Amino acid sequence: MRIIAIANQKGGVGKTTVTMNLAAVAHEAGSRVLVVDVDPQASAEFWATQAEQGAGIPFDLTTSTDPAQLASMRDLPYDVILVDTPGSLEAEDVLTTVLQNADFVILPTEPTPLALGPVVRTVRQVIAPSGVDYRVLLNKVDPRTPADASDAAGLLDQTGLKRFRAFIRTYKVHTLAPLEGKVVTQYPHDQRTLRAVEDFRKVNSELLTQFANEKVAS
Repeated sequence: MRIIAIANQKGGVGKTTVTMNLAAVAHEAGSRVLVVDVDPQASAEFWATQAEQGAGIPFDLTTSTDPAQLASMRDLPYDVILVDTPGSLEAEDVLTTVLQNADFVILPTEPTPLALGPVVRTVRQVIAPSGVDYRVLLNKVDPRTPADASDAAGLLDQTGLKRFRAFIRTYKVHTLAPLEGKVVTQYPHDQRTLRAVEDFRKVNSELLTQFANEKVAS
C-alpha cells in the first residue's frame, strides 16, 4: 500500500482536482483506491456527492480529521490511499498528522513565480522535516503557452526542489467536473479530453516508476 498526501499550504492550486483525477487513473490502472478528504472545505466530498446523481466515482471516498483514524489507514484494504489536505497555514497540525502516516507527498502548484514561493516554503518548513519523499507537480498549465511550464520547471530546479517531469494542463472540462460529478476517466471522448486524461496518466506512470525504483533499492 502507498499513502500519498496531496499538499500545499496555498489554496487554489488545484489539490482536489489532482487528488480526484489521480485516483481515477490509478483505479483505471488496476489499483484499489481510497480518497480521504481531510480538508475542512470538503471539496472532494462535495465532488463525490455530485457524482451520486450520475454514474458515481470509480473509487471509494471518506472524510476524517481524527488522528487515530488517520493512523489506522494502513490497515485498510487498498493499494493506494490519496489524502486531500487543507490548503492553509492554520491547518498545519492536520497536515503534520497526515505526514506522519504518508509514504509520499505530491505538491501541486501553478506555474507562476508568485505561486512557487508558497510551495518552496511548504517543502522546506513542513515536508522536508517530516522526512517523507515528495515531488512538486506543475498544475494549471495553459496549453496555449507550454513555455510557462518550462520556465516554472527551471525556477523549481534552481531551488533544488524535486518535481515531476509531467505536468497538468488546464482545460475548461476540469473546472466543470466537480459540478458535474465526473473524474477525468469519465470525461466525454474528444481530442481535448483525451489530452486531459493523458496528463494524469503520465503523472501516475512517474509515480509507479518511482515506487518500483524504491522497491528495487530496498
